[in-house]
Amino acid sequence: MRSVDRFPPKTQVSLKIRAMNPSQNETYLTVTELNSLASQALASQFGLVWLRAEIGTFTRAASGHLYMTLKDASSIVKAVMFRSRASLCEFEPAVGDSVLVQARVGLYEPRGDFQLNVQVMRPDGRGTLYEQFQQIRSRLQAEGLFDPGLKRSVPLHPRAIGVVTSLAAAALHDVLTTLARRAPHVPVIIYPASVQGVQAPLQLRQALAQANERMEVDVILLVRGGGSIEDLWAFSDESLARDVAASTLPVICGVGHESDVSIADFAADLRAPTPTAAAELCCASVADLLANVRGGFERLQLAMARKLERWYQRVDQLSYGLVSPSQRLAAQSQALLRLESRLAQVRPDTERRSARVQALEVALRHGFSRQMQLRESRLAMAVARLQSLAPQAILDRGFAIVRDVDGKLLTSSASLAPGQGVKVQLAKGAFEADVRNVV
Repeated sequence: MRSVDRFPPKTQVSLKIRAMNPSQNETYLTVTELNSLASQALASQFGLVWLRAEIGTFTRAASGHLYMTLKDASSIVKAVMFRSRASLCEFEPAVGDSVLVQARVGLYEPRGDFQLNVQVMRPDGRGTLYEQFQQIRSRLQAEGLFDPGLKRSVPLHPRAIGVVTSLAAAALHDVLTTLARRAPHVPVIIYPASVQGVQAPLQLRQALAQANERMEVDVILLVRGGGSIEDLWAFSDESLARDVAASTLPVICGVGHESDVSIADFAADLRAPTPTAAAELCCASVADLLANVRGGFERLQLAMARKLERWYQRVDQLSYGLVSPSQRLAAQSQALLRLESRLAQVRPDTERRSARVQALEVALRHGFSRQMQLRESRLAMAVARLQSLAPQAILDRGFAIVRDVDGKLLTSSASLAPGQGVKVQLAKGAFEADVRNVV
């Protein structure tokens, strides 16, 4: 490719182009050569220029470069501000900002895109929409419309979920996909409305009012995908914000991307960075619920095992205090023999004393036998009572353990309500049920 770094002003550039007229047996220009010549022509013609414009779109790349579009009422131009220059910028640019820009006019040669290479950017007040946004936000905030104390709590287990958005919105697909994965058992009701354009604020308000009037859901998702401040402006409508704050049903707002902010975000009971995040915040995951149930059952089994172990240890301790009947009988026999020996030494009438001793021995044996039977009977009764108090034994007799969906033990029907889910543990296995009536 020919070097054009030192081309003089536009007159000589045009002469160079004419000199390559194929009618003069010269070669054709390549696209690369054409773009290079055009870039040099633009640079030599304009040099540095100052512009007053509004930022239409804005992206800060991971490299530190800033990519944006600058616009006025009727035109738009692409612009880039490289990292070395962006680091000197004294404010954080944002969509809607009105700015003063010093830039070099040029061409991005690989694609042939006309663009500005921004050297300096300064704030020049704020764009019209941004000013309106700030005015609405300040006014509603002063009225206390965004007060955290007014926020409604979002139920963890909604019976149904409402979605206010456009039927053609990509956000609706994201929300439905997420809800199908996290909570396929929860019904979803869509209240369609336009999410962009002049009629969008009114339609969004009507859809929100319809959901509150029907009261067929427990939470409302107000969602749409990303876009410019103009695209999202319907969600910054003051009347819509007031309706969101006054909604009887809790509202989760998931508009645009994480960096996008609307007035509805402040008025809603919960703000989600994206529509998908809104779907994740509105209900508990089935996987999480099952994990909690499994964890609760495992903790219950462990607690029962520990209690049984303590009872077994107690029985062992009691058994250590019991003396073998044969040992007791042998000890008593020894005692009797000693008594006989002493009696024989003390009394000459050994036969009479011996008969007496034998009679005492018989009586003692009978008495000891009765005592042993009584002790054994008491021990058997104690063991039977211990076994009857074991949880598994109670379940084996036909009883059941009933808990609510959170794993809390239920001991009274006063804590139940029709339609409430419960889990019933039997001697063998368990099942889940819904309460039909409370008596």
